[in-house]
Amino acid sequence: MMREKKINGRKRHIVVDVIGLVLAVVVHVGDTQDRDGAKEVLRKLRGRFPRLLKIWADGGYAGKLTEWSMRFGGWILEIVKRREGSKGFEVLPRRWVVERTFGWLGRCRRLSKDYERRTENSETMIYLVMIGIMLRRMTKRGY
Repeated sequence: MMREKKINGRKRHIVVDVIGLVLAVVVHVGDTQDRDGAKEVLRKLRGRFPRLLKIWADGGYAGKLTEWSMRFGGWILEIVKRREGSKGFEVLPRRWVVERTFGWLGRCRRLSKDYERRTENSETMIYLVMIGIMLRRMTKRGY
């Protein structure tokens, strides 16, 4: 689970599976706390994925959210952090999967900027783009 802040005035929170396919999306205004956005996206997961046990998340979600996710959905929320003393870019385990998904979504012109007036429309566009990505893979046209 991670957020993307590259769109002015909006934050996108997504949960992906281990291969990077989107499970849940929440788009909200940029001044909302990350932990509040995380709770919204985790609420969308409840009851939909009974085999989901562990969620890896960005360091921005650390704190009381780990206990909340265990009480709310029975999920272990594991925060992926950088190594102590590391400088510059570092590929973090499990986090690169979400970064790659944001890269796939960023290739779509409609998602490169915030063209939508409503956050619900932005969420829907993310789902539609992900459906297109999955269909291209299934038909072996490549990506």
